[in-house]
Amino acid sequence: MFNFFQSKNSIKPRQFAIGDVHGHYDGMLQLINFCKIAPEDRVYFLGDVIDRGPKSAQVVKWIRERNYPCLMGNHEVMLLTSLNHGKIDEMSLRHWLPSGGDTTLESYGDGGIPADDMKWFASLPSYLDLGNVFLVHAGVDPFRSLDKQNNEQFCWIREKFLSNQFPYFPDKTIITGHTITFTLPGVRPGEVAQGPGWLNIETGAYHRKSGWMTALDITNALVYQVNVFSGKQRKQPLDRVVKEVEPTRVKF
Repeated sequence: MFNFFQSKNSIKPRQFAIGDVHGHYDGMLQLINFCKIAPEDRVYFLGDVIDRGPKSAQVVKWIRERNYPCLMGNHEVMLLTSLNHGKIDEMSLRHWLPSGGDTTLESYGDGGIPADDMKWFASLPSYLDLGNVFLVHAGVDPFRSLDKQNNEQFCWIREKFLSNQFPYFPDKTIITGHTITFTLPGVRPGEVAQGPGWLNIETGAYHRKSGWMTALDITNALVYQVNVFSGKQRKQPLDRVVKEVEPTRVKF
């Protein structure tokens, strides 16, 4: 079913992919503690670590202090476009603020976003190829080679990627965030979504209909989840929480 290693016995060190945090610092810490992350484990954030939730600045500080790899998400793109090299782009700002940018600025306080954090945002990679899996925030354009794509595709694409009927890679699984899984046909809140050659673990932590933040233990095919509103925790094998999506039914 998936082009990455699965085992009935726990294997360490582990690789973790964490879906969109969206400023929910307390929920993120609870999820990390629930996963029992060890120093030798590798943790990758799929982007959109900021906006919507109340503690974006704290999320960024925590990730940066631990030097965990983090992808560029569309919300990081909106921040950078709005506050381009210290110059405010009014049109971009009007789009970003109601999309959660207001809570990010509030979390930083009167001092604003430090230059070091802005440099960190600008340095985030568009994707990470780990060999057996390919991590990207939103997806890829199925009809273009990677070298013909940029953040317009990697951070924003939705229907064109999710509705494609064929895997992009023959030998690896694409793991994404970006599109909340319950917005896909037949997927319930908290479920992970699967399509041809891809897996989406963005279960909508900030959304009142869900509240679930998801970490995928890629090494052992396990899903760890914390609900940021109720505090509930659950750990399940991937094959029990994943829902297959029919690409021809994906419409946005």
